Amino acid sequence: MDTPKTVTLPARFDSLAAIGEFVTRAAEAAGLDARAVYAVQLAVEEACANIVEHAYGGEERGDIECTCMVNNNGVTVILRDYGRPFDPTCVPEPDLCASLEDRKVRGLGLYLIRQLMDKVRFEFTPDSGNVLTMVKRKKSP
Repeated sequence: MDTPKTVTLPARFDSLAAIGEFVTRAAEAAGLDARAVYAVQLAVEEACANIVEHAYGGEERGDIECTCMVNNNGVTVILRDYGRPFDPTCVPEPDLCASLEDRKVRGLGLYLIRQLMDKVRFEFTPDSGNVLTMVKRKKSP
């Protein structure tokens, strides 16, 4: 396994591009195909936007720490923040069968992340903050 690499950036929407480039390099180094690289980019962007908006309640209120670990099976991305605690069990499943008029405007982010990544785990402790671990595996040939 490669040595984990970490970048810490201000929790601002304009930091998302730099975080995206960081995870793209890791996903490509892991040998993921273009579709899987895009899935990692999209999941991380959604998660980071949620950190800015929901954990910190706006920009400039904390940092996002992003760690990438590459191995023979794929890439692991760990996002950490020290904003409001997040409990994913409190987020209702979206009603994908509802008509567009009846659907909520928000609430698809967590669903999207879970669909894009192979493994998603949330943890919170007062000392460690919110820790989101996401894994994307290479497809078998």
